[in-house]
Amino acid sequence: MRRELPPVFRALGNHNYRLWAGADLVSVTGTWMQVLGLNWVVLAMTGSATSLGVSVLLSTLPALLFGPWAGALADRFPPRRIVLIAESTHLVLALLLALVVWTGLPVGAIYALTALSGLVGTFGGPALGRFASQVVPRNDLGNALAWNSIVNSIGRVLGMSLAGVLVAVGSEPLLFLVNAATFVAVIATVLVMRPGEFYPIAVSDPELAGVRAGLTYVRGQRALLLLFALGFVLSSLGRNYQVTMAAMAEGPLGAGAAGYGVLSSVFAVGTVVGGVVTARFRELTIPLLLGAAAFTSVLQAISGFLPNLVGFAAMILPIAAGAVLIDTAKSTRLQLDSDEGMRGRVLAVQGTVAAAAGAVGAPLLGWLAERFGPPQALLVAGLTTLVATAAAAAAFRSARQQAGEPVGANPVAATAGS
Repeated sequence: MRRELPPVFRALGNHNYRLWAGADLVSVTGTWMQVLGLNWVVLAMTGSATSLGVSVLLSTLPALLFGPWAGALADRFPPRRIVLIAESTHLVLALLLALVVWTGLPVGAIYALTALSGLVGTFGGPALGRFASQVVPRNDLGNALAWNSIVNSIGRVLGMSLAGVLVAVGSEPLLFLVNAATFVAVIATVLVMRPGEFYPIAVSDPELAGVRAGLTYVRGQRALLLLFALGFVLSSLGRNYQVTMAAMAEGPLGAGAAGYGVLSSVFAVGTVVGGVVTARFRELTIPLLLGAAAFTSVLQAISGFLPNLVGFAAMILPIAAGAVLIDTAKSTRLQLDSDEGMRGRVLAVQGTVAAAAGAVGAPLLGWLAERFGPPQALLVAGLTTLVATAAAAAAFRSARQQAGEPVGANPVAATAGS
């Protein structure tokens, strides 16, 4: 049964979404506990940052290789079933990881489990996206995604804080056991949701199933391609602040590790603020996305030239908030303005684009910071994302004009299929 709540909380008026948000908070907290613990264990075992990089690569590589097939699977079968299988497999892998660390097996065993976890996450991700859109009505999806961002930010802070305490006392295996317990919570939550309050979405027709049909569909949607292209540029050069914050803290700001910790905390707070602001919008449109992208690009371009840690942190907070608004608006439009039977494959392409952006952007920003200095790297990145945003705005406007739509129309809806 749906409760009537103020607009900013409207997604929480749905019983199944309230359960899902609570389970998501528990799951995200456990996931970040495992991420920090895994990074620390690999670094402690090998003493090599390169080995740590290999571990991160193994966790993201499956999304680059198998994303389209994961999307096709999510579009063909009921997402609830896939979610339960994926969460159960994650549970087993987390228990095995705890056993491997506790018994002191070689780092190769950790690499293997990391790759398997990445593979399961790749196939579970699109189904999770489709399932999450079934716990709220269509008009509440944008608000639900905004609250998901808030939950993810809070879970990240909680998970990393708890992991820091457990790592400090040498209880790394316990990190993975706690994460395993969070999957139990998610599975139980999915099982107790009210089936009669789901909002079904169509599965793919057999003749339109498969990777080729999905890629053909995406290629024919000019607006989706524009969103993917803009998302790639913004994610690669405008989202990898873990790199540029570290470079600024170590270099021009002279704040060291303590300063980096402060900046990371400010960024986390900014993501929560961004989620709350995003939740206040009744509709997340392309013009809103483009405005936020332009705003954060300008802030990024000038942020590196501020004189001290306080000034740079003051820029980080609205940049983080804008990033949440951009990502939520983009995800909302990709889901609402694509065919329901293709949504899993669209989400899979989005995940592949995001993984590729991270793989390209982080080393590129690092190279720019080393070659020209962190402030100049931020300037180049900010100007590049600003130009990309302007180009995307012009392309959307052109597409609307060609379609004979009024300028104020929803650009994605107007250009679908063009």
